[in-house]
Amino acid sequence: MKLATTLGLLGALAIASVLTGVASLSAEPWLVFASRLPRTAAAMLAGAGLAVGGVIMQMLARNRFVEPATAGTAQAAALGLLLVTLAAPGASIPLKMLAATITALIGTAGFLALVRRLPPADPLLVPLTGIVYGGILGALTTFLAYERDLLQLIGIWTGGELSGVMIGRYEFLWFSAILCIAAYLFADRFTIVGMGEATAQSLGLDYKRVMALGLAIVSVITALTVVTVGMIPFVGLVVPNLVARMVGENLRTTLPLVAAAGAGLVLACDIIGRLIRFPFEIPVGTVLGVVGAALFLWMLHARPSRN
Repeated sequence: MKLATTLGLLGALAIASVLTGVASLSAEPWLVFASRLPRTAAAMLAGAGLAVGGVIMQMLARNRFVEPATAGTAQAAALGLLLVTLAAPGASIPLKMLAATITALIGTAGFLALVRRLPPADPLLVPLTGIVYGGILGALTTFLAYERDLLQLIGIWTGGELSGVMIGRYEFLWFSAILCIAAYLFADRFTIVGMGEATAQSLGLDYKRVMALGLAIVSVITALTVVTVGMIPFVGLVVPNLVARMVGENLRTTLPLVAAAGAGLVLACDIIGRLIRFPFEIPVGTVLGVVGAALFLWMLHARPSRN
């Protein structure tokens, strides 16, 4: 019932997104297929991918307060983009995406290696470590960009926005949908991994292989999103936690709702960004920075609605 309601709201948001914009569709109907539909699809794919990536990340780290944007994954992807831009300024989009994916893999593996050494009795150390770790990677990226006069380019990658999305410039995000389906197929294994290595191995699960699969899914989704629309914060943090409060933590049951809610949150924030200072636009990353922070603070202080 909750999934059906969420999908209904998502459909209404998609229609509103197509109809929202400065240009009149009656005068320029070609904009529907050239810009409005690609932008709507990009927002939904990015939101669904980041939400699914966030919940997988939380299972791997065994902590509810981490997501790719606060665990160094997104910052590592941006660093990879910068490095390939410096090494080969005319590099193609697939090559940039490959570089971002590789550095995101390395960055996420580094974060997981760090948190495994932390005492399990203090779970708040995990997100704090991720924030510091991501801050170091972000500072390194900013320093290199400053030295090469590429700060404006870095700003585009780190300030998630959808105004430049048109047909032919977002299609790589469809691969995120494939990875979300893969995550659903392995949802039971990720749930067991979230119980810890000893429990997973006692149940006969190949712990390292499932960890590697989850690491790959999170890294590729993050790299695809950063390269296409830039960093979008809080989606992977607040959406899985909101869904867990309502329907529990069994990924097999919750993952479709997590994906739909993530798509709806990003799409709603993009529409708000287009309307709040119409005809000008506020980037979706900025809107989500405010909305996501408010939702996160609410979650910290509100009691779960599910018994």
